[in-house]
Amino acid sequence: MRCTVHTFLAGPAPHARRLELVEHAFRTLTERYLGAEAGFDATYHVRLGDVGHTWEVRCTEHGARVRKGVTSRRPDVVIGTDAHTWLRLRRGELSGIEAFSQRLLYCRGDIDLAVGFEGLWRLPSGRPPLLRVHNVHLPGRRVSTLTMGEGPDVMLLHGLGGTKTSFFDTAAALARNGYRVHAMDFPGFGGSSKPATAPYSARWFAETVVGAMDALEIERAHLVGNSMGGRVAIEVGLRAPDRVNGLGLLCPAVAFIKRGYHPIVRLARPELGLLPHRFTRGMVAGQFWSMFADPDAIDPAVADVAVDEFQRIYASAGARFAFLCAARNIYLDSPYGKGGFYPRLAELEAPALFVWGTHDPLIPAGFKRHVAEWLPSAEQIVLEHCGHVPQVERPEQTNGLLLRFLGRVDALRTPGRVSRIAA
Repeated sequence: MRCTVHTFLAGPAPHARRLELVEHAFRTLTERYLGAEAGFDATYHVRLGDVGHTWEVRCTEHGARVRKGVTSRRPDVVIGTDAHTWLRLRRGELSGIEAFSQRLLYCRGDIDLAVGFEGLWRLPSGRPPLLRVHNVHLPGRRVSTLTMGEGPDVMLLHGLGGTKTSFFDTAAALARNGYRVHAMDFPGFGGSSKPATAPYSARWFAETVVGAMDALEIERAHLVGNSMGGRVAIEVGLRAPDRVNGLGLLCPAVAFIKRGYHPIVRLARPELGLLPHRFTRGMVAGQFWSMFADPDAIDPAVADVAVDEFQRIYASAGARFAFLCAARNIYLDSPYGKGGFYPRLAELEAPALFVWGTHDPLIPAGFKRHVAEWLPSAEQIVLEHCGHVPQVERPEQTNGLLLRFLGRVDALRTPGRVSRIAA
């Protein structure tokens, strides 16, 4: 069978042969099942369009069941791809994140469950899966984290209202180029827990990142953050400089200088998020598209995933509270004075790369001059005609900048290289 599969993967095969190979791959899934946490119960529908069939896979803490066709049970996740890609995934020749990044695969429903599907199964010859979505348990919160790749560690930190899905393309690029990547959902967001009494401040999020690093046995890591995630990365760099190698900051939420709405925001209470209300799909989609300067650069399938995920998550009162509380803390962050953001920024030790967008509607590129005044050692790059989420709108350019920056930081940290430079 192995030789036959290799022959198939080298080129097209007749429909009947494709179907035979795919059915064998599904039949052997149950014997590869790695198990799940207590209480886990998820139903997946896997649709392979080129062979015209759907398989239902139900996974629980007790085992896995696979059947061709579907039952009346509503799926938690729908995964769509083709037979060639599915077999490559099952053989460990391609990760699900890589397949998504190459637009060879789509998914709808609970994205955490969709991404985590791959980590439920051993690969052939007993090899571990290429990626896993796992829960990091910290005091008072649970952090959903995607880990993939091998090499120096990189923590990917999403922005306000986002999830780790905003870093899927970056995770694939970094893992492909020799890094071990950990894309986490902050507590209050995505698949992480949403404690109702948490402060959702930069300091609290920074403590969460360091706690997750401890739990994952990561001594030092690069931190890459977008928007609020960039602000948290800076906070980690200030509070735990010995844990940080380099900081890749994508449109980071630095402190606002002019804050005309300051009194109103101070009076606004995050507890209002606990009251029942919902965001319509039109509202969410409008806000999503406003983040980008060039909507044509965004794959509509990616937009659908992001909008669906936001609507699903923010049906929760805990998520709405976390969103409003975090937004309020960002806006009220004091720029100057005792404990002000910019005087503290001047104390940042880790090498830092700031990436701004000329058409960012939330964090204008004009903040570049404030960073230059207080942290002149930082590298700053402005992307023309780019909005607030450069890793989504300009993935190749942004990932290229990050790889160059992280590679340079790694080289300078190599003892042999340092001694030669010093000489």
